[in-house]
Amino acid sequence: MTSGKGPSAGDATLRRRIEPWQFEASFDPRQLRKEACLLSEVRWGVSPRAWRESGLNTTSHVEMNFIEKFTSERSLRPAVRCSITWFLSWSPCWECARAISEFVRQRPNVSLVIYVARLFWHMDEQNRQGLRDLVTSGVRVQVMSDSDYSHCWRNFVNYLPGQEAGWPRFPPMWTTLYALELSCILLSLPPCLKISRRHQNQLTFFQLTLQDCHYRAIPPPVLSAAGLMH
Repeated sequence: MTSGKGPSAGDATLRRRIEPWQFEASFDPRQLRKEACLLSEVRWGVSPRAWRESGLNTTSHVEMNFIEKFTSERSLRPAVRCSITWFLSWSPCWECARAISEFVRQRPNVSLVIYVARLFWHMDEQNRQGLRDLVTSGVRVQVMSDSDYSHCWRNFVNYLPGQEAGWPRFPPMWTTLYALELSCILLSLPPCLKISRRHQNQLTFFQLTLQDCHYRAIPPPVLSAAGLMH
């Protein structure tokens, strides 16, 4: 890739890139888009080279599609480390979380980091427990930051010439709220974030309600980022 000129026609990843509108629509934390998108990076051993793919929901969830394709196409050697990074527009549901946990448990040489733009049905206790089980199995889960959006734009999006730095900037409050709720989930605290939508104009509303247990257990930097600690 040549800086500032967009992905070149000879870029081997070009056919696997998504369009700018698709990236923005899928990963905008303010939008409750039904479809899920998965952008994945796989690295082997100490090689800096990454194998990148993009995927959308089909008859199966994107996480299941990745696992099925990965296990059918790859012959893992236990002595070679494999590092996988996912950028997901929605966090995994409890069924996908269970499959992912089993996937990494069966492959001690595989590490997985998951960055999510939004939390899927986060008030459902099965989904909350699924995320906790993922972390217990060794998977790192966190909400996407500005640097993650920039990384995805440069490496997964077929951006226009001169638009390498043109990745969408979303208001930080939305990602901060999701990060706050993810902390509640992983700490086994009650939900503090309620999300609703007015169907007429498709506006998304976030309502934040914290209890004493949230203030006692959530790390101060997370509370401070949300403007809840002075």
